[in-house]
Amino acid sequence: MIDDIKKNGVIHLIPTPIGENSPKEVIPFFVKNKIENLNHFVVENEKKARRFIKKILPKKNQNDLIIYELNKFCQQDEIDDFLSPCLNGISLGLLSDSGSPCIADPGAKLVSKAHKNNIIVKPLVGPNSILLAMMSSGMNGQNFTFNGYLPINKKERIKALIKFQKIAYGDNYPQLFIETPYRNKILFDEMINVLDNSTRLCIACDLTLNTEFIKTRSISEWKNRKPNLEKRPCIFIIECGF
Repeated sequence: MIDDIKKNGVIHLIPTPIGENSPKEVIPFFVKNKIENLNHFVVENEKKARRFIKKILPKKNQNDLIIYELNKFCQQDEIDDFLSPCLNGISLGLLSDSGSPCIADPGAKLVSKAHKNNIIVKPLVGPNSILLAMMSSGMNGQNFTFNGYLPINKKERIKALIKFQKIAYGDNYPQLFIETPYRNKILFDEMINVLDNSTRLCIACDLTLNTEFIKTRSISEWKNRKPNLEKRPCIFIIECGF
């Protein structure tokens, strides 16, 4: 098994900027060096991936790049094919559209398959909105849960909010979730209407950008200080009040 691993290529999990800021501001230099030595990439969106690679390595020949798109519509046999370079001794890079691969991202399917095929997985350091929000929230960082997107249906979404609040209070576990930017205001309005006044809410948006906004307040405090969340990527965290 060890010999098989040595023969295979490596999957490098490559972070990308969360926003439109320069990669130099948030991506470590060694990541640039790693990309320089790769030509095979599995990405969420080819256009965005090429733009990122062009920004971080302007002189890299785009014609040399072999790019596979991995998204929620991919079938398992397609994902298996993406590993072909690694199984032939060629390393590849896995990129998310934004932030770190495999966290709230379809890349996890590829990595899971890589482990089954004895392919080494190398995570590289870079921005992750979930961890950045948790770090800056002032909430319990020992135990917390990321719940992804809330239901689109209003009734189900409100039900989910009440459920997460109950968990936050019962176990002192902060509950994290995200929303599509154009629905941020709707979600915020629902939170201040259905959650307890004492519940603490952290809103972290535009992380790593010049417009970054991070603030933790009680629901009662948020009612008098409504932020502008229009079209801004946000992480929301709720925790029991003190």
